[in-house]
Amino acid sequence: MYKSLIRPFLFTKNAESAHHFTFNWLKRLFKVPGVPGIAKGLYNFEHTDLATECFGLKFKNPVGLAAGFDKDAKLFDELSAFGFGFIEIGTLTPVGQPGNPKPRLFRLPDDQSLINRMGFNNEGVEDAIERLKRKKTDVLIGGNIGKNKVTPNEEAVNDYLISFRALYPYVDYFVVNVSSPNTPNLRALQEKEPLKQLLQTLKMEGAKYDQKKPILLKIAPDLTAEQLDDIVEIVLETVIDGVIATNTTISREGLVTPKSTVDEIGAGGLSGKAVKSKSTEVIRHLSEKSKGSFPIIGVGGIYTAEDAIEKLEAGASLVQVYSGFIYEGPAMIKNINRGILKWKQANK
Repeated sequence: MYKSLIRPFLFTKNAESAHHFTFNWLKRLFKVPGVPGIAKGLYNFEHTDLATECFGLKFKNPVGLAAGFDKDAKLFDELSAFGFGFIEIGTLTPVGQPGNPKPRLFRLPDDQSLINRMGFNNEGVEDAIERLKRKKTDVLIGGNIGKNKVTPNEEAVNDYLISFRALYPYVDYFVVNVSSPNTPNLRALQEKEPLKQLLQTLKMEGAKYDQKKPILLKIAPDLTAEQLDDIVEIVLETVIDGVIATNTTISREGLVTPKSTVDEIGAGGLSGKAVKSKSTEVIRHLSEKSKGSFPIIGVGGIYTAEDAIEKLEAGASLVQVYSGFIYEGPAMIKNINRGILKWKQANK
C-alpha cells in the first residue's frame, strides 16, 4: 500500500513539506486506541538470533533509523512501532537554529536518492530533552550532536560539550557529527588534530559519570584512504566506541538524473542508492585497516536485506536506514530483518 498509494501522494508534495505532513499524520494516528498495537503487529519481526550486542548495549535487532529523520526527538515512540532496533535523534545543537534557506531537501526518484542541505535545523538540545523525558517505549536512543553554525571551529568543542552534558541522562549512546557537508567548515573538524582533541575531551567528560555511554564518530564518505587511516588511528588512540560510516556525499558521480536537474538543485549532501557503494568501501577499509578492533554502524543506500548484508559482510555490526525508509516504507525494516536472520542462520 505504501508504494502504490501513500508514496505517490507524498511525492506530489515538496520533500520537506511531505516530511512534516507525515510526522503530523503519524502523531495523530498513533493517538487512536489500538493503532500502536496494529503497527507493531504488522511491522515488527523479532527473533533471538537478531539480537546484537555492540559497544556494551543490547539491540533487539541490528536495523536502526539514522539521524536526520527525527531531528528533534518528536516521533521516536511512534517510529519504534515499525520495528527499529534503535533510533538516532538529531543532529542537535546547543541553541536552536533555522538551518539553511528553503527549499533544501530534494528527491532524485530515478536514482532513489535524496539531496539535502538542511544545515542542522533543530529546536535545540533542551527542547529535545523535554520530549525524551516523556519516552514511553524501550527503544534504544542515540543522540547525534553538532555545533551551531555561528560557532567558530576553534570553539566547537564547547558546543559538543554542552549537548553531551545535557543529553547524557536521556540517550543510550552519542554520535559526534563532524561530517555534514551543510554547515560551513564543519568537515575541517575531521582533520587529525582537531578531531583528536574533540574526541578526547568528550571521552574525559564521559568518564565523570557513573554509567558509561558509548561515543561514536560519524564520518563522511568522501575521505581519502590516508584520511581513513587517520580515523582508525584516532579511534584507537582516543578509545572511543566506534564509527558510523557514512554521512552523505558531496559527489555527484554515477547519477541517472540529468545533470541539468542536479545542477539546478545545487549544493547539498547526496544520500540513498547513489552512495551505497562508496559507503560500503569505507566500511570495508575501516574494518580491514583496524582488523575489526572497533564496531562500525553501516549506513548509506540500504533498501533491501541484500543491501544490509553487504554492509555487514564488509565489517559493519549494525546498520541504519534513512532514504530507503522514505522510498520503501515501513515494511522495509521487517523485510531487512527477515533477510538478515536467514543470512545469520545460514552462516552459523
